[in-house]
Amino acid sequence: MLAQSLSPCPLVFGPLAFLMTERTPQTIFALSSGPGRAGVAVIRLSGPDAGGAVDCVAGSRPLPRHATVRTFRDPENGEKIDKGLVLWMPAPQSFTGEDCAEFHLHGGAAVINAVINALSTCPNCRLAEAGEFSRRAFDNGKLDLAEAEGVADLVAAETEAQRKQAFDQASGALSALYERWRSQLIEAAALTEAALDFSDEGDVSKDALAKAHTRIVQVMPEIQGHLDDGHRGEILRDGFRVVLAGPPNVGKSSLLNALARRDVAIVSHHAGTTRDIVEVRLDLNGFPVLLSDTAGLRSDAGDIEREGMRRAQQTAKAAQLVLWLTDDPRTDAEPPANLVSEAGEIVSVLSKSDLHDTTMPPKSLAVSAKTGAGLDTLIEHIARAAEQRLACDSVAPALTQARHRQALRQCVENLAAFIAGPLQDAELRAEDLRQAITALGRITGRVDVEDILDQVFGQFCIGK
Repeated sequence: MLAQSLSPCPLVFGPLAFLMTERTPQTIFALSSGPGRAGVAVIRLSGPDAGGAVDCVAGSRPLPRHATVRTFRDPENGEKIDKGLVLWMPAPQSFTGEDCAEFHLHGGAAVINAVINALSTCPNCRLAEAGEFSRRAFDNGKLDLAEAEGVADLVAAETEAQRKQAFDQASGALSALYERWRSQLIEAAALTEAALDFSDEGDVSKDALAKAHTRIVQVMPEIQGHLDDGHRGEILRDGFRVVLAGPPNVGKSSLLNALARRDVAIVSHHAGTTRDIVEVRLDLNGFPVLLSDTAGLRSDAGDIEREGMRRAQQTAKAAQLVLWLTDDPRTDAEPPANLVSEAGEIVSVLSKSDLHDTTMPPKSLAVSAKTGAGLDTLIEHIARAAEQRLACDSVAPALTQARHRQALRQCVENLAAFIAGPLQDAELRAEDLRQAITALGRITGRVDVEDILDQVFGQFCIGK
C-alpha cells in the first residue's frame, strides 16, 4: 500500500482500474503532493464517506474551508501519528463535486505511511487510481474533458510558456472557443431541421437552408485557421525539437553536454560511440526545448551503427531545428539530400572552433564545447527559433492535443460536405451537421466519449 502511495508521479499510466459502475461510490484518498521527503505533504480525500474518514483519523470535521489544527490518530489503537492542518470541503463546493478533505502533515515517509494506513481502515475508503479525482470532477460537471486535459498539462508544465498555455486550457479558454463554434453549428442544424419540418413550404425551406449555409460558410474558416497553426500548441506542450546531427567525431556529444551543463552523453575519440538517441530537456527563455544527440552519419558503418544512423535520420526529419555540425572549415560535409528536403530548419555549425585558425572562413555559427566560445550565441539562436515557432500574438488559445486535431479535422470534413452538397438534399445536409456537432462535442465531452475517458485520465498522476 505504501509503495503505491509513495511511488514517483508518472506522466503515463495504463487503463484505469476503478469501477465506474459501483452503486455507492467509494471514498478515495491519495498522496497529492510530490513523493519523497518534504516539509509538508498533502493527502486528499473525496467521496461520500470523506467526512467520516476525517472524524475517524482527525477527531472531527472543522468548519468548511477553514484550515484547522488537528491531531491525526490511528483509529485502531488511538495512537498519535502527527499534528497538522485539516481542510473540509463539503459537496458540491469542491474540486470533485463530492465531499472532500485535505490533510496537511509533515512530509516524512513514516508519517505519510501511517496516515495512509489509518485511512485504509476507515469504512468504504480505498486508495485512488491515476486521475480518479479529476475523473470524478468530470463526471460531476466540475470540469469538461478539455479542461481536465489542461489540468494534466499544468501539472506537467516545466516552462513558463507551457504553464501559460496549460492554465488557459484548464481555465476553460479552449472549451469556450469550441463551445462557441458548436453553438453556431447547432443554430445552423436547427435551421436545417426546420427546412425538413416545413419541406412542403418551398419558401420557408429554401430560406432556412440558405441561412444555415451562410452560417457554416462563416464559421468554417475559423475552424480551419485554428487547425492551420503549424502544430504550435502541440510542439509547445511536448517541446521544440532540436537535433545535433553530422558526421562522426565532430563534437555532437560534447556540445550536448556543454548545452546541458552536465555529462549526459558519453564522449570518446572513437567514431561511432553514440548509437542511440540521447535527449535532454532545456528551458530557453521560457520555451521548452528537447535537444537530441544522434549517431554520426557516414557510409562505412557496421550493422549496429547503421541502425543508429537510421534512427538519427528519423529523429532529425521530425525535428523543428537541425544543427548540422562539422569540425573543419576546409571540408564541405553537407547533410544528406533527403534530410534537407524533409527536416525543419537546418543550421550549419562549426564545432571545435578552438582548434581552428581564426583567419579561416567563418561558418554561420562557430562553437567550442571545450572553451565555451560561441555557446551563448548558439543558445540565443535556438531560443529565437523556438520563440518564432511557438510564440503567437493571437489571443485565441492554441490547439494542444492530437485528439482535438483529429476531431476538428472530422468536423471540417463534415462542414465541407455540407457546403459542397446540394441544398435540396436537406436530410443529407442535416446529417453532415449532426456529425460535425458530434465531432466538436467529443473534445469537451458533450457527447458519449466513454471510449476515450480512460485514455485521457490515465495520463494523470495518482492524487490528481
